[in-house]
Amino acid sequence: MLEKLFKLKENGTSVRTELVAGLTTFMTMVYILALNPSILSASGMDSGAILTATAVSSAIACFCMAAFSNKPFALSAGLGLNAYFAYTICGTMGYPWQAALTAVLIEGIIFIVLSLTNIREAIFNAIPAPLKIAVSVGIGFFITFIGLQNAHVIVDSSTLVGLYSFKAALANGTFFTEGITVILALVGVVVTGFMLVKGVKGYMLYGILITWALGIICQLCGLYVPNPDAGFYSVIPTAVFSLPASPAPTMFKFDFSFITQHPLDFFVMMFSFLFVDVFDTLGTVIGCASKSGMLDKDGKLPGIKGVLLADAVGTVVGACMGTSTITTFVESSSGISEGGRTGMTSCTVGVLFLAALFLTPLFLTIPSFATAPALIVVGFLMIQQVANIKWDNMVDAIPCFVCITMMGFAYSISEGISFGVMSWVLLHLLLKKTDETSALMYVLAVIFALKYFFI
Repeated sequence: MLEKLFKLKENGTSVRTELVAGLTTFMTMVYILALNPSILSASGMDSGAILTATAVSSAIACFCMAAFSNKPFALSAGLGLNAYFAYTICGTMGYPWQAALTAVLIEGIIFIVLSLTNIREAIFNAIPAPLKIAVSVGIGFFITFIGLQNAHVIVDSSTLVGLYSFKAALANGTFFTEGITVILALVGVVVTGFMLVKGVKGYMLYGILITWALGIICQLCGLYVPNPDAGFYSVIPTAVFSLPASPAPTMFKFDFSFITQHPLDFFVMMFSFLFVDVFDTLGTVIGCASKSGMLDKDGKLPGIKGVLLADAVGTVVGACMGTSTITTFVESSSGISEGGRTGMTSCTVGVLFLAALFLTPLFLTIPSFATAPALIVVGFLMIQQVANIKWDNMVDAIPCFVCITMMGFAYSISEGISFGVMSWVLLHLLLKKTDETSALMYVLAVIFALKYFFI
C-alpha cells in the first residue's frame, strides 16, 4: 500500500528511510511549536490557541504536500513572517491581529491563484541554473548561521555578531547554563560529522538524540543548571502527555472591514506577506531539490505545481486556524539529507505535528543545542554545491556570489534571491548578454527594485 501511494522504489527509498527522514525533519523544526506562540502572543493572541493552530495547520499542509506532489518537504509557520505579524503590524503600526490575520488569508488565496495559473512555476523555471545552485549554497550558509546562533556559538556583539566567550561566561557566572550548552552543541557537531563520515544511517537523528542525552546527563550531574529567566530550560521531560488547547480564540477571527478602512496599509502588509512567502518558498524548494538531485537536466522540478499549491493551501488553512503564514521549511533539508525522497517523509512530519498536540511537554523539551548540530551539518552538505558554479565565468559567478552572501548577511532567503536576480539582470544588461536572460527575469528585477524603494 505504501509503495503504491508514495512510489518508494521508483524514488530509490524505503519505508524505514522515509520514517527516519520525517522524524529528523520534525526534530529540527519542532521548536516552532514553542517559538510561534511566544512571538504571536505579543500581538494579543491566545498562546494556547496559537500552538494548536500551528500544529494542526502544519500537519494539514504536510499532508497536502504529500498528496499534491509526493515530495519530502515539510511546512509550518514561517519565522520572520510571524515576527512581522506581531511586532510590526500589531506592535509598531498598532493594528489589531484580526486585520493581520485577514492579510494572511488574502495572501494565501492569491498564492493559490498564482500556483494554479503556473505563474509561480514560471518564476521557478525562469531563474537561471547558476542562480539556482547559488540559492542552494546560500541556504547552506543561512542554515549554518541559524544553527550557530541556536547553539549560542555565535552571539550578538558590538560588531553585530561575535564568537561566544567562555572566559566571560566564567567571569559572570553563566558558564554552567549557557557555556555548557555551547560545548554540548560543538560536541554534537563532531558526533554528527563523525557518523556522517562513517556512513551511519540515521546519523542526523542519532546526533540530535545523543546530544540531548548528553545534556540530560550534564543536568543530572549538575554541570548544566537551567535558568528559565535567561532562556535555558530543563532538558529532562517532566511530563509526556497533555491535552491540546482549544483553537477557538483565534479560529476564523478575521476583520474584513479593515480592508475598506485602511486600503493602502492593508495592501502593504498583504504584499509583504506574499512577497516573502513566494520567494522564501521558491528558494527553499530550489535549495533542497538541488541538493537531493530532484531537478531534471533543464533545472526544473517535476511536480513543482503541487509543491507550491500545498504551500499556498497551508497558508489559507493557517489563517483560518489562527496563525501566521505557513511556508516550506528550510529544515526539510535535514530529512532529505537522511534520504527522504517522497511524500511519506512529509506525511511523517504531519503525523508527528498532530502527535505533538498530545505530547507537547516531551517535544518542547528538546533543546536547541541538540538540534543545532543537525542544521550546521546540513549547511555543510548544501554548501558543497558551490563547486558546481563556474567561477571563471564572472558574468554568472558575480550574481551567484551576491545571492549567497546576501542570503546569509540579510538573514533572509527572499532577500538573497532578490539581490541575486537584480545583479544578474543588471550585469547581463551592461554586458549586452540579454539573450541569456528570460523576459520574466527582467520583470522580477523591476518588481524587486520597486519593492526596496516603495514598500
